[in-house]
Amino acid sequence: MTQNMDNRFSEQFYRQTVNQFKVGNSTHKERIKKLDALKHALEVTYKDAIRKAMYDDFKKPALETDLTEIYPVTKEIKFVKKNLKSWMKRQTVDTPLALLGASSYIKYEPKGVCLIVSPWNYPFNLTFGPLVSAIAAGNTVILKPSELTPNASSLMSKMVRELFDESEVALIEGDVEVSKELLKLPFNHIFFTGSPRVGRLVMEAASAHLASVTLELGGKSPTIIDGTTNLEKTVERILFGKFTNAGQTCIAPDYVLLKSDLKTKFAELFKSKIKAFYSESAETSGSYSRIVNKDHFKRLVSYIEEAKSNKSIVVSGGNYLEGDNYIEPTLIVDMPDDSKLLHEEIFGPILPVKTYSTTEEAIAYINSKEKPLALYIYSKHQKTIDLILNNTRAGNGCINHNLLQYLNHNLPFGGSNNSGIGKSHGFFGFEAFSNKRAIMKQHTIGSADLLMPPYNNFKQKLIDLTLRWF
Repeated sequence: MTQNMDNRFSEQFYRQTVNQFKVGNSTHKERIKKLDALKHALEVTYKDAIRKAMYDDFKKPALETDLTEIYPVTKEIKFVKKNLKSWMKRQTVDTPLALLGASSYIKYEPKGVCLIVSPWNYPFNLTFGPLVSAIAAGNTVILKPSELTPNASSLMSKMVRELFDESEVALIEGDVEVSKELLKLPFNHIFFTGSPRVGRLVMEAASAHLASVTLELGGKSPTIIDGTTNLEKTVERILFGKFTNAGQTCIAPDYVLLKSDLKTKFAELFKSKIKAFYSESAETSGSYSRIVNKDHFKRLVSYIEEAKSNKSIVVSGGNYLEGDNYIEPTLIVDMPDDSKLLHEEIFGPILPVKTYSTTEEAIAYINSKEKPLALYIYSKHQKTIDLILNNTRAGNGCINHNLLQYLNHNLPFGGSNNSGIGKSHGFFGFEAFSNKRAIMKQHTIGSADLLMPPYNNFKQKLIDLTLRWF
């Protein structure tokens, strides 16, 4: 079938299809060897080049690149190396007494030929992170990074060519038309990170071949502040989560739900902490990134301009420079309910604040929207925390901080419905790229052998006993 496909990437796909069983039968040591090579490339060989690529694409600070692009992947590799041998072992499970004489186990086998389509906001992290899981599970992989970060994509292409044989791992650059062509191929699994809108298209394409999917999407991640925590530390942490990568983070706090009597104090602290983070002007700060391109810049500017025209209050920020794709860290309050800031995923350095009176009111507002990827709660009251957690739905979250849940590879990462399908990181990433194959082995004559036709009264009594007791 693959040989007859009319697709310019079919030859590459076919090579990986032919090679998938050899790769799938590799030992944990052979897989770890590949991961070690990737780890060394990230930490040593290409570290400076990665920093430069991210600066050229985003003006991203080197420290932020180390923290958000390199460290999550190398940490993932370390976690996999520690656990992969045990993950690959067959998992023995109980066999019911009614199936006497048999034993049962689960074999984690590779799904086969996989496609990883990664986004532009954290190109190295969100391309190589899933790749670690795919390699750990024994798959062959085609990578398709975003064309919106050309410097990062070009460097990743060079790295992949040097590190891997293309019959195992290959990277294909290109625009949306390239992605469409790749999605026509009968991959065994597709791992996509991006917007819910594009996620629907990926899922539709996958359905043509009944390919399984992992979709890591986005949404409007809320942050609830009830006033019981230290407000200064709370604001500091929210600003860190919101303005890292200039807000271009899928799990960044999208908007704040704030107890009404805290609005003035919150605004004062926002201004002082922004100044502490980025000096008098974030434009000249070496700690602040830029928007990825003009289209996203214009989209974000339209939100600010709408806020200025619809009687919203721009408490802080609101300035921008088109030639530099620079948008100042911005705080906006008192928006009308129909504001785009309250309906569209922001994905930029604009923080809208909406006040509430009761926790139930805040919960109702969250539940009026699609399920978010992350939900953050700042509270010392366990009853309040439990009330929110038990009466909302979200893919993941953090209490009294934000973003950090992403770095714990003992936790599954992913969304729910509109914010995603499936989980990644650690064992959950290994599992996403694996098929849990159920195996039962019959050792002796079993109960089923006693119940084959022709049926008689004795066999009926055996069935009656089985129905009653087993």
